[in-house]
Amino acid sequence: MAAYLVLLLAVLSRILPYAFHQVNLGFTAVGGGLLYFGARRSRWQTVFAVLALMATDYYLTSFVFSYPFHAKDYLVTWGWEAAVCLMAHQVLSRKSSALRVGGAVAASSTSFFLLSNFAVWAGSAMYPHTAAGLGACYVAGIPFYANDLISTAFTAAALFGLPALARNIANTLHETGNNNLPMA
Repeated sequence: MAAYLVLLLAVLSRILPYAFHQVNLGFTAVGGGLLYFGARRSRWQTVFAVLALMATDYYLTSFVFSYPFHAKDYLVTWGWEAAVCLMAHQVLSRKSSALRVGGAVAASSTSFFLLSNFAVWAGSAMYPHTAAGLGACYVAGIPFYANDLISTAFTAAALFGLPALARNIANTLHETGNNNLPMA
């Protein structure tokens, strides 16, 4: 159940800034939310995460930005979202150490940066289809990459780290004989 609440948080982190006219925040819980969802749910439930984010893309494109919606424009993003959930299931479902979570954060943010910027370069006329154009596209994406890396790290640290911290505190209190607090 918690994974679905986190998925809802990820969706809301994309929609609410526009509802409150705060679009320059650059924070989204999507990367960290997908890592948590993938780590806590079975592989086949990845479809629910991708469907929720597909609906979010449709809503934002059609109703917030008032652009025509073309599913083909989102195939790379949706494939990436599914891949992140599946990677998280493989890497984090059995053991979610700080090193594993950190590696998953770096892998998810970096892969999104590389794939999404390549797709923009290849599928639009914004940049010349040359090595210099590809380089310019990646350079233009660096601020977005930084925001994604920071927000994914923050979200993943909270989602994976706070429960681990609570367990460690509870175990320490139990081991020291101060068991006035109930164990979960």
